[in-house]
Amino acid sequence: MQLCKVFDQGSTKLGLIRGGFVIPLDLRRDPKITSLADILAAPEPAKLAMKLANVDETTFPLSSTQVMAPIDRQEVWAAGVTYKRSKTARESESAGAGSFYDKVYTAPRPELFFKATAERVVGPGSPIRIRQDSRWTVPEPELALYICPDLRIVGYGIGNDMSARDIEGENPLYLPQAKLYNGSCAIGPIVTLPEAMPAPEKIEIKLVIERNKMSAFQGTTKLTEMARPLASLVEWLGRDNSFPHGVILLTGTGIVPPDDFALQAGDNVSIEITGVGKLTNPVVQG
Repeated sequence: MQLCKVFDQGSTKLGLIRGGFVIPLDLRRDPKITSLADILAAPEPAKLAMKLANVDETTFPLSSTQVMAPIDRQEVWAAGVTYKRSKTARESESAGAGSFYDKVYTAPRPELFFKATAERVVGPGSPIRIRQDSRWTVPEPELALYICPDLRIVGYGIGNDMSARDIEGENPLYLPQAKLYNGSCAIGPIVTLPEAMPAPEKIEIKLVIERNKMSAFQGTTKLTEMARPLASLVEWLGRDNSFPHGVILLTGTGIVPPDDFALQAGDNVSIEITGVGKLTNPVVQG
Protein backbone atom coordinates (compact mmCIF):
# COMPACT_ATOMS: atom_id res chain seq x y z
CA MET A 1 0.00 0.00 0.00
CA GLN A 2 1.15 3.53 -0.82
CA LEU A 3 -0.05 6.84 0.60
CA CYS A 4 0.28 10.35 -0.79
CA LYS A 5 -0.45 14.01 -0.15
CA VAL A 6 -1.75 15.98 -3.12
CA PHE A 7 -3.17 19.39 -3.94
CA ASP A 8 -6.37 18.84 -5.88
CA GLN A 9 -9.23 21.21 -6.73
CA GLY A 10 -7.95 23.92 -4.42
CA SER A 11 -7.32 21.83 -1.32
CA THR A 12 -4.78 19.45 0.19
CA LYS A 13 -5.89 15.83 0.24
CA LEU A 14 -4.48 12.58 1.51
CA GLY A 15 -4.88 9.55 -0.67
CA LEU A 16 -4.37 5.84 -1.02
CA ILE A 17 -2.75 4.87 -4.33
CA ARG A 18 -4.08 1.91 -6.25
CA GLY A 19 -3.11 1.15 -9.83
CA GLY A 20 -1.75 4.66 -10.34
CA PHE A 21 -5.01 6.25 -9.16
CA VAL A 22 -5.60 8.18 -5.94
CA ILE A 23 -8.48 7.17 -3.69
CA PRO A 24 -9.11 10.18 -1.39
CA LEU A 25 -9.07 9.58 2.35
CA ASP A 26 -11.95 11.02 4.36
CA LEU A 27 -10.48 12.11 7.69
CA ARG A 28 -13.95 12.89 9.02
CA ARG A 29 -14.41 9.16 9.57
CA ASP A 30 -12.00 9.31 12.52
CA PRO A 31 -11.87 12.60 14.48
CA LYS A 32 -8.51 11.66 16.02
CA ILE A 33 -6.82 11.62 12.60
CA THR A 34 -5.86 15.00 11.15
CA SER A 35 -2.71 14.30 9.11
CA LEU A 36 -0.60 11.76 7.28
CA ALA A 37 1.65 11.58 10.33
CA ASP A 38 -1.36 10.55 12.43
CA ILE A 39 -2.10 7.69 10.03
CA LEU A 40 1.51 6.52 10.12
CA ALA A 41 1.53 6.65 13.93
CA ALA A 42 -1.46 4.30 14.16
CA PRO A 43 -0.89 0.71 15.33
CA GLU A 44 -1.93 -0.53 11.87
CA PRO A 45 -1.54 2.27 9.27
CA ALA A 46 -2.72 0.13 6.35
CA LYS A 47 -5.90 -0.93 8.13
CA LEU A 48 -6.62 2.68 9.12
CA ALA A 49 -6.03 3.95 5.57
CA MET A 50 -8.51 1.41 4.23
CA LYS A 51 -11.04 2.56 6.81
CA LEU A 52 -10.59 6.18 5.71
CA ALA A 53 -10.64 5.46 1.96
CA ASN A 54 -13.63 7.20 0.41
CA VAL A 55 -14.56 4.81 -2.39
CA ASP A 56 -17.63 6.91 -3.18
CA GLU A 57 -15.51 9.92 -4.17
CA THR A 58 -14.14 10.17 -7.70
CA THR A 59 -10.61 8.81 -8.03
CA PHE A 60 -8.03 10.56 -10.19
CA PRO A 61 -4.65 9.65 -11.70
CA LEU A 62 -1.68 10.45 -9.49
CA SER A 63 0.14 11.72 -12.58
CA SER A 64 -2.55 14.34 -13.25
CA THR A 65 -2.33 16.17 -9.94
CA GLN A 66 0.17 18.20 -7.95
CA VAL A 67 1.96 15.81 -5.62
CA MET A 68 3.16 17.43 -2.40
CA ALA A 69 5.99 16.42 -0.10
CA PRO A 70 4.57 13.70 2.20
CA ILE A 71 5.55 15.44 5.41
CA ASP A 72 3.61 17.21 8.15
CA ARG A 73 5.43 18.43 11.25
CA GLN A 74 8.10 15.74 11.36
CA GLU A 75 11.74 16.66 11.75
CA VAL A 76 14.09 15.33 9.06
CA TRP A 77 17.37 13.77 10.15
CA ALA A 78 20.07 12.12 8.07
CA ALA A 79 22.78 9.51 8.43
CA GLY A 80 26.18 9.91 6.84
CA VAL A 81 29.00 7.60 5.77
CA THR A 82 26.75 4.54 5.62
CA TYR A 83 28.09 3.40 2.22
CA LYS A 84 31.75 2.85 1.36
CA ARG A 85 31.47 5.18 -1.67
CA SER A 86 30.31 7.97 0.61
CA LYS A 87 33.19 7.35 3.01
CA THR A 88 35.71 7.60 0.18
CA ALA A 89 34.18 10.82 -1.14
CA ARG A 90 34.10 12.48 2.28
CA GLU A 91 37.74 11.56 2.87
CA SER A 92 38.83 13.02 -0.47
CA GLU A 93 36.92 16.29 -0.05
CA SER A 94 38.27 16.91 3.46
CA ALA A 95 41.82 15.58 3.60
CA GLY A 96 42.50 17.07 7.03
CA ALA A 97 39.69 15.05 8.60
CA GLY A 98 39.83 11.95 6.42
CA SER A 99 40.63 9.64 9.33
CA PHE A 100 37.45 10.70 11.12
CA TYR A 101 35.28 9.54 8.20
CA ASP A 102 37.17 6.25 8.13
CA LYS A 103 36.58 5.78 11.85
CA VAL A 104 32.86 6.61 11.74
CA TYR A 105 32.36 4.13 8.88
CA THR A 106 33.51 1.26 11.13
CA ALA A 107 32.49 2.62 14.55
CA PRO A 108 29.41 1.29 16.37
CA ARG A 109 27.98 4.85 16.63
CA PRO A 110 26.78 6.23 13.25
CA GLU A 111 26.95 9.80 12.04
CA LEU A 112 23.50 11.33 12.55
CA PHE A 113 22.64 14.97 12.00
CA PHE A 114 19.62 17.23 11.81
CA LYS A 115 18.73 17.87 8.16
CA ALA A 116 15.54 19.94 7.83
CA THR A 117 12.34 21.21 9.28
CA ALA A 118 9.17 20.54 7.31
CA GLU A 119 9.19 24.14 6.04
CA ARG A 120 12.58 23.63 4.39
CA VAL A 121 11.50 20.48 2.53
CA VAL A 122 10.31 20.61 -1.08
CA GLY A 123 8.19 18.07 -2.90
CA PRO A 124 8.19 16.58 -6.39
CA GLY A 125 8.66 19.13 -9.15
CA SER A 126 9.62 21.96 -6.79
CA PRO A 127 13.10 23.50 -6.98
CA ILE A 128 15.97 22.23 -4.88
CA ARG A 129 18.59 24.87 -4.16
CA ILE A 130 22.31 25.42 -4.34
CA ARG A 131 23.54 27.81 -1.67
CA GLN A 132 24.57 31.20 -2.97
CA ASP A 133 28.04 30.75 -1.45
CA SER A 134 28.68 27.22 -2.77
CA ARG A 135 30.46 26.32 -6.00
CA TRP A 136 30.42 22.55 -5.47
CA THR A 137 27.01 21.16 -4.54
CA VAL A 138 25.76 17.66 -5.35
CA PRO A 139 22.55 15.72 -4.71
CA GLU A 140 22.57 12.71 -2.43
CA PRO A 141 19.90 10.11 -3.31
CA GLU A 142 18.76 8.30 -0.19
CA LEU A 143 16.12 5.90 1.04
CA ALA A 144 13.92 7.77 3.54
CA LEU A 145 12.51 6.00 6.57
CA TYR A 146 9.23 7.17 8.08
CA ILE A 147 9.48 6.54 11.81
CA CYS A 148 6.53 6.95 14.18
CA PRO A 149 6.80 8.35 17.74
CA ASP A 150 7.40 4.90 19.24
CA LEU A 151 10.31 4.39 16.79
CA ARG A 152 8.74 1.85 14.45
CA ILE A 153 9.62 2.06 10.76
CA VAL A 154 6.17 2.61 9.25
CA GLY A 155 6.99 3.74 5.72
CA TYR A 156 9.60 4.29 3.04
CA GLY A 157 10.17 7.21 0.69
CA ILE A 158 12.81 8.97 -1.39
CA GLY A 159 15.00 11.76 -0.10
CA ASN A 160 17.48 14.11 -1.75
CA ASP A 161 20.02 15.32 0.81
CA MET A 162 21.60 18.25 -1.02
CA SER A 163 25.19 18.77 0.08
CA ALA A 164 27.58 21.70 -0.40
CA ARG A 165 30.75 19.64 -0.57
CA ASP A 166 33.07 22.63 -0.79
CA ILE A 167 31.73 24.10 2.45
CA GLU A 168 31.92 20.82 4.37
CA GLY A 169 35.31 20.06 2.84
CA GLU A 170 36.73 23.34 4.07
CA ASN A 171 36.01 22.34 7.64
CA PRO A 172 33.85 19.44 8.94
CA LEU A 173 32.45 21.80 11.59
CA TYR A 174 30.68 23.59 8.74
CA LEU A 175 28.50 20.51 8.16
CA PRO A 176 25.27 22.20 9.34
CA GLN A 177 25.78 25.02 6.84
CA ALA A 178 26.59 22.55 4.06
CA LYS A 179 23.48 20.51 4.76
CA LEU A 180 20.77 22.68 6.32
CA TYR A 181 19.34 25.62 4.39
CA ASN A 182 16.15 26.52 2.53
CA GLY A 183 15.41 24.04 -0.25
CA SER A 184 18.24 21.71 0.77
CA CYS A 185 16.00 18.66 1.05
CA ALA A 186 13.46 17.08 -1.28
CA ILE A 187 11.16 14.24 -0.22
CA GLY A 188 8.54 12.32 -2.16
CA PRO A 189 6.63 11.38 -4.12
CA ILE A 190 4.76 8.91 -1.89
CA VAL A 191 5.07 6.75 1.22
CA THR A 192 5.22 2.99 0.71
CA LEU A 193 4.11 1.00 3.74
CA PRO A 194 6.43 -1.82 4.86
CA GLU A 195 4.23 -4.68 3.66
CA ALA A 196 4.38 -3.30 0.10
CA MET A 197 8.18 -2.91 -0.05
CA PRO A 198 10.29 -5.49 -1.89
CA ALA A 199 12.98 -7.46 -0.10
CA PRO A 200 16.12 -5.40 0.69
CA GLU A 201 18.24 -7.32 -1.82
CA LYS A 202 15.87 -6.22 -4.59
CA ILE A 203 15.95 -2.50 -3.77
CA GLU A 204 18.01 -0.43 -6.20
CA ILE A 205 18.66 3.31 -5.99
CA LYS A 206 19.24 5.24 -9.21
CA LEU A 207 20.30 8.84 -9.76
CA VAL A 208 20.07 10.72 -13.08
CA ILE A 209 21.12 14.35 -13.50
CA GLU A 210 20.06 16.04 -16.74
CA ARG A 211 21.61 19.21 -18.14
CA ASN A 212 20.28 20.84 -21.30
CA LYS A 213 17.97 17.82 -21.71
CA MET A 214 20.93 15.44 -21.83
CA SER A 215 22.31 13.07 -19.18
CA ALA A 216 25.16 14.77 -17.30
CA PHE A 217 25.60 12.05 -14.67
CA GLN A 218 23.95 8.84 -13.64
CA GLY A 219 24.71 6.16 -11.10
CA THR A 220 23.14 3.24 -9.27
CA THR A 221 23.62 1.39 -6.03
CA LYS A 222 21.79 -1.24 -4.03
CA LEU A 223 20.45 -1.09 -0.51
CA THR A 224 22.56 -4.17 0.29
CA GLU A 225 25.68 -2.00 -0.19
CA MET A 226 24.81 -0.14 3.01
CA ALA A 227 27.17 -0.95 5.86
CA ARG A 228 24.61 -0.47 8.65
CA PRO A 229 21.22 -2.12 9.28
CA LEU A 230 18.27 0.26 9.04
CA ALA A 231 17.00 -0.83 12.44
CA SER A 232 20.35 0.10 13.99
CA LEU A 233 20.19 3.64 12.58
CA VAL A 234 16.71 4.05 14.05
CA GLU A 235 17.81 2.74 17.42
CA TRP A 236 20.72 5.20 17.60
CA LEU A 237 18.50 8.08 16.47
CA GLY A 238 16.05 7.35 19.26
CA ARG A 239 18.64 7.27 22.04
CA ASP A 240 17.87 10.07 24.51
CA ASN A 241 15.65 11.67 21.89
CA SER A 242 11.92 11.83 21.27
CA PHE A 243 9.83 12.67 18.24
CA PRO A 244 6.21 13.43 19.20
CA HIS A 245 5.24 14.01 15.55
CA GLY A 246 7.40 11.20 14.17
CA VAL A 247 10.62 11.68 12.23
CA ILE A 248 11.94 11.06 8.73
CA LEU A 249 15.45 9.62 8.53
CA LEU A 250 17.51 9.79 5.33
CA THR A 251 19.79 6.76 5.42
CA GLY A 252 22.88 7.90 3.49
CA THR A 253 24.03 7.74 -0.09
CA GLY A 254 26.05 5.26 -2.10
CA ILE A 255 26.08 7.37 -5.27
CA VAL A 256 28.57 10.24 -5.42
CA PRO A 257 29.31 12.20 -8.63
CA PRO A 258 33.02 12.67 -9.47
CA ASP A 259 34.97 15.51 -7.90
CA ASP A 260 34.86 17.58 -11.09
CA PHE A 261 31.05 17.56 -11.18
CA ALA A 262 28.85 20.22 -9.56
CA LEU A 263 25.16 20.92 -9.93
CA GLN A 264 24.17 23.96 -11.97
CA ALA A 265 21.02 26.03 -12.02
CA GLY A 266 18.74 24.56 -14.67
CA ASP A 267 19.73 20.94 -14.02
CA ASN A 268 17.08 18.33 -13.27
CA VAL A 269 17.69 15.67 -10.62
CA SER A 270 15.76 12.39 -10.65
CA ILE A 271 16.03 9.71 -7.99
CA GLU A 272 14.34 6.36 -8.43
CA ILE A 273 14.05 3.69 -5.74
CA THR A 274 12.53 0.27 -6.21
CA GLY A 275 9.16 0.03 -4.49
CA VAL A 276 8.77 3.77 -4.00
CA GLY A 277 8.85 5.49 -7.40
CA LYS A 278 10.69 8.50 -8.78
CA LEU A 279 11.39 11.93 -7.29
CA THR A 280 12.32 14.69 -9.78
CA ASN A 281 13.30 18.27 -8.98
CA PRO A 282 14.73 21.20 -10.97
CA VAL A 283 17.80 22.98 -9.59
CA VAL A 284 18.09 26.69 -8.78
CA GLN A 285 20.82 28.72 -7.08
CA GLY A 286 20.35 31.43 -4.52
